[in-house]
Amino acid sequence: MTKWTKNASPVDQPVPEPEHSAYQQAMRERILAAPVVPALEPWLRIAYTSVGGLLGIGFASRPDTGEDLVMVVSHDGHGLIDAVTGERIAWDRDPDTEDDNRGADPALWCAGLGPVAGSRVRIAGLYGGGLHTASGDGWKLEVVAPAWPNERVLLSRDGGLPHSGPHGERWWHIFHSHYSELRAAGFSPSGQTLAVATSSDLSLWTRGAGHSRSAGG
Repeated sequence: MTKWTKNASPVDQPVPEPEHSAYQQAMRERILAAPVVPALEPWLRIAYTSVGGLLGIGFASRPDTGEDLVMVVSHDGHGLIDAVTGERIAWDRDPDTEDDNRGADPALWCAGLGPVAGSRVRIAGLYGGGLHTASGDGWKLEVVAPAWPNERVLLSRDGGLPHSGPHGERWWHIFHSHYSELRAAGFSPSGQTLAVATSSDLSLWTRGAGHSRSAGG
């Protein structure tokens, strides 16, 4: 016969977090000491756009050229941005958010605009989802929070953390979200565009055709 008791784990007793090891502390300090720097060529930052109430972003491709487009979802509507030029192509302040009969979560999808009208775009941001964290040809993107809740975005070609090489040679701290909540960060499926979205803005980097470091600074 099994005897049940009222004794249970003391869930109301906090469990102390283990202290950082010397290795972990050294890695944290190295990331904290790294300033924000421009991404290495061929990456060129082409856009920094204020988007109040940004909820999420996603990638699409132009049907005629295959070039990257960025869909932006915010409290003010849905927008489509050219990821090569940074220009806004289309904007809908009152989008139809009714999903079709495919049963997808409407918080993670939205209807396409402009050249991708009639399609659906997967969205990553406040409600979940995610973007590619690797480009497919050696570039890697990581979001770290050595001073939580402020998150930092690291671009690298050394395989990712722990980034044993010097900052600015094989890894770069390219974005510090110390003023707004980070929504999403990652590469387009093509690997030609890198996007970082916060609750207040969108930043884009490209290595697409027609751009060079001398063209954009």
